[in-house]
Amino acid sequence: MVTVLKLGGSAITEKDTPETVDREAIDRASDAVATALSGADLHSLVLVHGGGSFGHHHAARHGVSTTEGARDVAALTGIHRAMGDLNRVVVDALQDRGVGALPVRPLSVAARRDDLAFPLDSVETMLAEGFVPVLHGDVVVDAGKGATILSGDEIVVALAGALGADRVGLCSTVPGVLDAEGTVIDEITAYEQAASALGDSDATDVTGGMAAKVRQLLDLEATASVFDLASLDQFLRTGRAGTTVNGR
Repeated sequence: MVTVLKLGGSAITEKDTPETVDREAIDRASDAVATALSGADLHSLVLVHGGGSFGHHHAARHGVSTTEGARDVAALTGIHRAMGDLNRVVVDALQDRGVGALPVRPLSVAARRDDLAFPLDSVETMLAEGFVPVLHGDVVVDAGKGATILSGDEIVVALAGALGADRVGLCSTVPGVLDAEGTVIDEITAYEQAASALGDSDATDVTGGMAAKVRQLLDLEATASVFDLASLDQFLRTGRAGTTVNGR
C-alpha cells in the first residue's frame, strides 16, 4: 500500500515571513510520520512538501509561476536553493526520528514539454528498499519558456498516478475544504460543489491555492483527503480526514 502525503508549505513555514520554518509544525508532522511508520498503519510512504515562505516569495519576486517562465539562471537557482534549504530541514527532522528519509530534487529529473515528464525510477526503487522519498515543489525546465514552477500538488498527482497510490493526503492550514459559512465540506465529488467557496490563498502563492488543489485531486484514481495538522495522525491511521475528494 502506497501513501502519498503532502505537507503544505503554509503548514510548515511562517508563510508571510521569508524563509522562516514553523519548527513546532515540522516536529509535529515528523512525530506523526515516525509513529505511523513504526506501527502497522503505514507501509510505503512518499512525502512531498510545498514551498511556503521559502520558494513562493522568490518565485513571486521574479514573476515565475506554473505558467509564466523565466530564463534568469540566478533567479531560478535562488528558488531552487531556497526549496533545498526547506527540504533539508524536513529530511533532517524525519531522520532525527529514525525515518529513512531521502531527498529527491525535481529540477534534476523532471521537465515540461508537451506534458510533464517526471521519471520516477529512483522513487520506486527507494520505496522498494524501504526508504521514504521526500520531494518538493521546484523550478523545472519548460520547453519554450525557460523554466516554470512545478508545484507540490502537481507532483502529488504525478506520484499518485505512476505509483498507483492507495491513499493521498494534503495537510494544509485548514481542517478541510470550507464552504461559504466556514464549515468543512465532508466530501467533494465535483468541482461545482465547492466552486463558490474556493478562493485564492491568503499569503503569497504562485501555484493556485485551494481551487487548484481540488481540481487536481478530482482527477486522481485514488481517494484523497484535505485536512490540517491536527488530523494528520488520523489520516495516517485511516487514510481519511477532513474533506474527502473523489472524482471517480
